[in-house]
Amino acid sequence: MAVEKKDSTKPAKAPKLADPIAASIDVASQQMIRRAQDLGVDTVFDRAVNMKPCNIGIQGICCKNCAMGPCRLPLPKGGIEGEDTRKGLCGATANTIAARNFARMVAAGVAAHSDHGRAVAEVFLSVARKETEDYRIKDPGKLLAIAHTLDVATTVEVDGEQVDRDIDEIALEFAEKALNEWGKAEGTLEYLKRAPKPLYDKWVKNGVLPRNIDREVVEIMHRTHMGVDQDYKNLVKQCTRASLADGWAGSMIATDLQDVMFGTPSPLQSEANIGIMKEDHVNVIVHGHEPVLSEMIVAASQSQEMIDYAKSKGAKGIQLGGICCTANEILQRHGVPPAGNFLQQELVIVTGACDAMVVDVQCVFQNLANVAKCFHTKLITTHPIARMEQDNVIHIEFDEHHAMEDAKRILKMAIDNFENRGTEVVIPPQKATQIAGFGVESIEYHLGGTFRGSYYTLNDNIINGRIRGGAGVVGCNNARSQHNNECVTLIKELIKNDVVVLTTGCNAIACATEGLLTPETAAVYCGPGLAEVCETVGIPPVLHLGSCVDNSRILLALTEMVKAGGLGNDISDLPAAGSAPEWMSEKAIAIGHYFVSSGVYTVFGGILQTTGAPVFQDYLFKEMEKIYGGKWDMHTDPIKHAHAIIDHIDKKRKALGIDKARERVLMDMASRQALEA
Repeated sequence: MAVEKKDSTKPAKAPKLADPIAASIDVASQQMIRRAQDLGVDTVFDRAVNMKPCNIGIQGICCKNCAMGPCRLPLPKGGIEGEDTRKGLCGATANTIAARNFARMVAAGVAAHSDHGRAVAEVFLSVARKETEDYRIKDPGKLLAIAHTLDVATTVEVDGEQVDRDIDEIALEFAEKALNEWGKAEGTLEYLKRAPKPLYDKWVKNGVLPRNIDREVVEIMHRTHMGVDQDYKNLVKQCTRASLADGWAGSMIATDLQDVMFGTPSPLQSEANIGIMKEDHVNVIVHGHEPVLSEMIVAASQSQEMIDYAKSKGAKGIQLGGICCTANEILQRHGVPPAGNFLQQELVIVTGACDAMVVDVQCVFQNLANVAKCFHTKLITTHPIARMEQDNVIHIEFDEHHAMEDAKRILKMAIDNFENRGTEVVIPPQKATQIAGFGVESIEYHLGGTFRGSYYTLNDNIINGRIRGGAGVVGCNNARSQHNNECVTLIKELIKNDVVVLTTGCNAIACATEGLLTPETAAVYCGPGLAEVCETVGIPPVLHLGSCVDNSRILLALTEMVKAGGLGNDISDLPAAGSAPEWMSEKAIAIGHYFVSSGVYTVFGGILQTTGAPVFQDYLFKEMEKIYGGKWDMHTDPIKHAHAIIDHIDKKRKALGIDKARERVLMDMASRQALEA
């Protein structure tokens, strides 16, 4: 039978367009999606409609680690009955393939976070060596507080007495020891000793203490090369070792040193969403994850020199805004408002008011260059490892030794571009007030004040039942689900059931745009117990702890809860859970795994790329709990997702014997004096 030839003269089928309301729950984003479609500008929302995910790849059972592949091992229709005989050309089973793919995601996520930490540590070393005048130690108290984590002495003996060491000496020794954690030849990572001792002992018992940060990433890549590690349990063990090197070392060092150099965050008020942009100002959007550059952009934009230069070009001033975790970094320390999260990065350019977008690393769409071509926006890359191939992208490589000079050069380029705007600028009016900048220290202060700062108050309210438990809800957006919907729906259900939420990253920005980050939120959305606590203490029921690298703050907050007593001896005993409702990146897998390996029940929304290997998935979802006390789980429905967390919290409350309501007792003076100071 003859095969009918396709008529090449027929016009190509027009691509489908996303329904803006189905694409996002955010009204500002809906307006910008419509505007982009009217102007013929391609965005991620339309691309998601036109490109369907690979059904085999999303199950984690496609191997392309050698040139004999890709080997695709689809699940049989009706599932597996009896022995699973699926094999790749080399004989690799579905479990091996899925575990290797999972491990490579962990490796990439750890590499991204820890390389961020390395960059911060290198700048801190420059500060300690007095090689830069643009950065300095803003919080010496934080440096003194963390010095012991790397065995750096803060005092020295002189004539038989202990006297304070010079802060510059402490900084230099700490910087050198911190950088050594990435590649030291012997020993294990020092920062892991900050974990509760029972958890640390579990890691020792199971042989998963990371030796150095870089080695664990390299070893995953070696193990997942064709013909090396073919035992999914052994691969997961290395995932644990590598992920712990991220959460309890690379990311934690990054957070600590950012606090030391840029200031430890404390609660402040700001705004969020695309509506923070101003038509009569020069709008500069910083996007990415490393705050080394953005700190200088903030400082330069506040200088009288740059403000006067902007006014000379007809603008009333300079409006900074952020996207993704760079947004969270400058928000929590300076109150600079985020213009949006991951899926909104193209939309801020579609306003026609973005004079420059300055990007560094991670989560940056290459399509930004194509959107920028449709408007006047200058797109500027700044990092040596993150460039774009399009010819309209400007590369200004940032050097911390000339930080302010580079920042002013970038700002002048944006200011000069203000005059080149088109006639039609459309900035949606939507923006919301938020309180951000919480951290381990500030939570402690809010709960107990200057002299009695402690997590005892939090624990007490969990024990007495006003607060049911806690959840760390973090992560990205994903164009395969309705933008912000899973994040917001999940969190509203949690706080309605008296679960206090700690949030970071793009999830935090989603909460901000929906107005969930103010104390007034509690009266509207919370159950009676959590609402009472929030009103008394004056905090939101959802606490913004920073960027995705700051998930280490959640680990330390859980550790402080263990130290405060009354809720068990380990993180795995706490009525707490983790969640990433709209996860997208490999970093999320690394984060999820270090939470699981730290004893936290961790639920992901959407689809984990493990479903095609049921035995391997069962190991993650059940067997890991027997080893570390934490396990993975997955729910596509945000309400079911929330109630899986609530059920877990209730299970932990029952195990602790605090599942029954406690009678309130009016304390007399003797009882009050018996309390620990």
